[in-house]
Amino acid sequence: MATLMLASTDVLTDVVRERARAEAREVVAMLDFRDRELERIALVESPMRRLVERGAVALAIGEAMGFSEGQVQHRLSVADTVRDQSPLTWLAFGEGRIDLARVREIGHTIGRLKRADSVHRLDQRVVGYAESHTVGELRAWLRSFVRRVEADLAVGRADDERARRHVSVSHGDDCMGWLNAYLPSHELAAIEARLRDQARRGTDPDDGRTVGEREADLLVAWCLSTSSRDGEAAATSAVDANIAVTIGADVLAGAVPGFAESSDGQWAVPARWIAEIAATGSTFWHRIITDPVTDDVLAHEYLGRFAPDILAIALRFLHGTCQGPGCMVPAERCDIDHRQPFPEGPTQGDNLGPFCRRHHGYKGHGLLHWTTRPQPEGVRAI
Repeated sequence: MATLMLASTDVLTDVVRERARAEAREVVAMLDFRDRELERIALVESPMRRLVERGAVALAIGEAMGFSEGQVQHRLSVADTVRDQSPLTWLAFGEGRIDLARVREIGHTIGRLKRADSVHRLDQRVVGYAESHTVGELRAWLRSFVRRVEADLAVGRADDERARRHVSVSHGDDCMGWLNAYLPSHELAAIEARLRDQARRGTDPDDGRTVGEREADLLVAWCLSTSSRDGEAAATSAVDANIAVTIGADVLAGAVPGFAESSDGQWAVPARWIAEIAATGSTFWHRIITDPVTDDVLAHEYLGRFAPDILAIALRFLHGTCQGPGCMVPAERCDIDHRQPFPEGPTQGDNLGPFCRRHHGYKGHGLLHWTTRPQPEGVRAI
């Protein structure tokens, strides 16, 4: 992705790096103060006094820096984790190549990993990705990393959490309340897609409701319908929505444990859960095979300006999100845009990609030029 700018952005990059270095100096100063205080407190004779003074260290740091005790403890915990277990990340932080927000995400991920070699693997790969991607993109990449390098443990955790699925209702003020459902991600994605589709389909021009109001009314109608099934039947009913997932060939074959990951990288479920849906025979599947080197998905060229539905679906499944820099708008909400404008540019897979309406407009005004964002090393096969 390349942008056409009227002025150099170097000064902005310098400011960002200086801010990251300042955050690193701040965290290091907090660690140094805490460590010196703990050394001093260790020499205090009274056990009760030692306990009280240790508890007051975070309070002293917070008062000096304008943080709450909770904020101080959280920063120190993340800093200890990254400094002790991810030396390359810690070095990049000190040099201003990544900021505290990214360090925090990496630290949380280290806490989820259970094997030392997994942490080492993360340290070797994460800095390069974190330097060139937004915090949201990094968070999705880290989730995928955990699922892939410790798939057996992650599948076990997912099965445990699935057994805790539940629905809760809480009543609030002004005669309103909240309906909350803790459900598997692929089912939530299907519900979201169905609500979005039906709330926008065939809208009566005289209907004064917003899309959000129509979605709420549809959900109530579905839940209160006397024809709805319950128990086992409802739990095994087909997922009625276009949901894009990526499953490795070895995982699909059952050779190794693994996950089906959404195309936008926001969620994943054990591949076995998806296989259970496929086994019902009531779900229609698209199987898209991509070249492991070039990521080429379709070689056929279509006539006309607009991509046919099957090509549009394939491109949205392939890319997952808008191809604008750092944009996380799901591809299903994007336009399918020609990289080289039609008719000079053909309507085929390698000349098309999803663009959200805002970035599509930038491109139309000559402020943005795009190529399909390359997948960074380690994204497809960690």
